[in-house]
Amino acid sequence: MSIQGKIVAITGASSGIGEATARELAKRGATVVVGARRTVRLEKLVADLRAQGATAEFTALDVTSRDSVQDFVRFAAERFGKLDALVNNAGVMPLSPLEALKVDEWEQMVDVNIKGVLYGIAAALPVFARQGYGHVINTSSIAAYRAIPTGAVYCATKAAVNFITEGLRQENKYVRTTIISPGVTESELAHTITHEATAKFIDDYRKTIIPADAIARAIAYAIEQPDGIDVNEIVVRPTAAN
Repeated sequence: MSIQGKIVAITGASSGIGEATARELAKRGATVVVGARRTVRLEKLVADLRAQGATAEFTALDVTSRDSVQDFVRFAAERFGKLDALVNNAGVMPLSPLEALKVDEWEQMVDVNIKGVLYGIAAALPVFARQGYGHVINTSSIAAYRAIPTGAVYCATKAAVNFITEGLRQENKYVRTTIISPGVTESELAHTITHEATAKFIDDYRKTIIPADAIARAIAYAIEQPDGIDVNEIVVRPTAAN
């Protein structure tokens, strides 16, 4: 039961849960490969981790591009000779009422939250097949379990992540899969909301939040289990949440 020596690739690692996960796993002895669009932040993160004695690499990543995701996973696997786990963490949450007709934002959520996860799976599965093992960890949300006003599209994308992950689990006996469903967590997700009334509502809703490192520890727990044990789903909420 150890993370020591495992190679873990993490998308959306420039802030929030992704960054916290990289720090937590590196602290426990994993080698981490982090990807995101904001490479300046990644460079600082990797410098911090190396200064603490960890092995870490970064590369630019746009999860809406299949080629970019393929290159990211290939880089991790070729640089270190294997890939133990892929954390599909990148996500966006521009909430709004459907009648606001923010169709571009709907498409962005589908592209990042669903297709980005699928691209990650498509890139990792051939690597895992060659190895005979691997672990896909997908960041979902408590929003996957019920629709809420202003969240119809976001909730649908996260529900899709859950079903995709469960389908992958059933289809592949050599691949472990984990759904991580955070409640309100410290992150920059709410910064993507452009609908003014929704943004104000979410600001009030987010007064009770959990730190990103709480989700990082949940991810670490799933990864550190023995090979024959698959933690399929973890839901983490603030204690005071409804």
